[in-house]
Amino acid sequence: MRKCGILVHPISFPSKYGIGDIGYGKKFVDFLEKGGQKLWQILPLGHTGFGDSPYQSFSTFAGNPLLISPDILVEEGLLTEEDVENVPEFKTRRIEYGKVIDHKYKLYRKAFLKFDFEDKDYKKFLTENEFWLEDYALFMACKNYFIESRKNTYESGEYRAYYKAACKYMDNDSVKDCFYGGAWNSFPKGLRNREEDVIKAYKEKLSYEIDFYKFIQYEFYSQWTELKDYANEKNIEIIGDIPIFVAGDSSDTWSRKELFYINSRGFQTKAAGVPPDYFSKDGQLWGNPLYNWKKHREEGYSWWSLRIKNTLKLADIVRIDHFRGFESYWSVPMGEETAVNGKWVKGPGSEIFEAIEKKLGKVNIIAEDLGDLNEEVIKLRDKLGLPGMKILQFAFDNCENEYLPHNYEKDNYIVYTGTHDNDTTIGWYSEQSEKDKDYIRRYMNVSGEFINWDLIRLAVSSCGKYSIIPIQDIIGLGSDARMNIPGKSEGNWQFRFEENDLNEKIADKLKYLCELFNR
Repeated sequence: MRKCGILVHPISFPSKYGIGDIGYGKKFVDFLEKGGQKLWQILPLGHTGFGDSPYQSFSTFAGNPLLISPDILVEEGLLTEEDVENVPEFKTRRIEYGKVIDHKYKLYRKAFLKFDFEDKDYKKFLTENEFWLEDYALFMACKNYFIESRKNTYESGEYRAYYKAACKYMDNDSVKDCFYGGAWNSFPKGLRNREEDVIKAYKEKLSYEIDFYKFIQYEFYSQWTELKDYANEKNIEIIGDIPIFVAGDSSDTWSRKELFYINSRGFQTKAAGVPPDYFSKDGQLWGNPLYNWKKHREEGYSWWSLRIKNTLKLADIVRIDHFRGFESYWSVPMGEETAVNGKWVKGPGSEIFEAIEKKLGKVNIIAEDLGDLNEEVIKLRDKLGLPGMKILQFAFDNCENEYLPHNYEKDNYIVYTGTHDNDTTIGWYSEQSEKDKDYIRRYMNVSGEFINWDLIRLAVSSCGKYSIIPIQDIIGLGSDARMNIPGKSEGNWQFRFEENDLNEKIADKLKYLCELFNR
C-alpha cells in the first residue's frame, strides 16, 4: 500500500519547556491525519549522552527523559499547575540543552516524591523490563555519583591512574571527559568489572537514585505508549529508528562488554565509522565500539532480538541505521583522528536477520542503505526483501543517477526529499551550481520558486512504496533549520519548530498530493 509521512523527532515539537516532548504528540498526530499522512518517522528515542545525539545514548533500551511531558505529569497528579508556571525563557527554534536539563529534572524530582511505588502498572513495568532496567538505573546512578564526587578534584591519584591506562586509546581531552564525566571504564575496579558484592553495595548506597531512574523510565514508556496507541487508532504508523551501534559509555557495554571489542580494562580496541563519502572527505569517525559478532552468533543473536522487540513496543516499523554494516563494516583502530585509515570487515550478513525472524516472526524493517555500497550489500538487502532509501537531494548530477525517479527499478523504496543528515531542501537548492539548478528545474518543469514543494511533489508522485518528507521541507525552512551536519561535533540536534508553522493550508496541500498520487 502506498503511503506518505513526515519525518520529525519529538524534540523538535513546540513546547514552553525548551524542548519538544510527548505532550504535543497528539496535536501532531491530528495534523498528520488532516494531511492524509499515514506514517510518522522519528529518530532514535534513547537517553542521549554527551553531544545530545540520538545516535549516542546511555542505553539502547531506555527512553529519553527529556521527552517526558511535565503537562502530563500534572494530569497524573504528580505535579501541580503552580509547579509548571515559572518556566525559564527558552529559545523557540533552538534547544538549549543545559537549561532544559536543569529545569526539567527539577520537575521530575518533584514528581518522583509524589509517585506511588506500589502502583500495579509500575510493578508490572519493572518485571517486564528487568533485563535492561536494573543495569541502566544502576549505571546512571553510579555515573552521576562519580561526576559529583570528582567535580572539585584536579588530577587526583585516581585520575592519574586512569590517565595512565587510558592514554593509549584516547587523547588528553577525551581522557578528562571520560573521567570527569563518570564513564563506566573509570569506575573503581570492582564496580567496573561488576563484581557481585560490589554491585550489591552500590545498589544499597545509591538506592534512591536507582529508584528515580526507574520512575523516569516508567513515565517515559507510559506516556509514549499512550501516544503510540492514539496514532495507531488514527491508522498512523510510527517508523522507529535503531542505530546499528551503541555508545561506548553505556549500560549496554558495561553490562555485556563481551559482546563488543572492549578489553578487560574497559577500553575499546576498535571504533566504528565510515570511509570518505558524500558527507565528509575524511570519512566519519563515530567512535562507537564494534561488535564481537562471533559471541553474538554463539548466543543466537539474542541481544539483538531483544533490542528489536523492545523497539517494536515504541514503533510499528523499524528503520535500521547503517544497514550496510551487517554485510561489512568500517573498522578503525583506536587512537586514529579520522576514519581514513580504517578497513572493511565482514559482518554477520543474513544470519542475524534469520535469527531475529525465528524469535520474533516477520518484522517490518527498513534498510538505511546510503553511503559507500557494494554489490554484496544490495544483494543482502534484496535477499531479505527489505525496502531501501532514495534521497532526491542526491539525484540531480546526471540523468542516469539512481536516485532520479525515472531510474527506479522497483517500488520497494522509501523516497525522501532529504533526511536528518541532509540540509533542508531550500538550503540544499541555494548551494547548487547554476548548471545543476537548471537541470533540477527542467527535470520537474518548475520555476524553482517553491523548490521545497516541487521536491515534495516529486517524492509523493514517485513509484516508491512510501514517501517521507522532513518537517523542515513542509514548513519551508532554510539551512538554519538543519538537524545534523555529519562530522560536526557541535550545534546539531537543536532544531525546533513553532506551533503556528503548521496550519490548515499546509495540511490541505499534503492531503491533495496524497489523494492525487494514491497515497
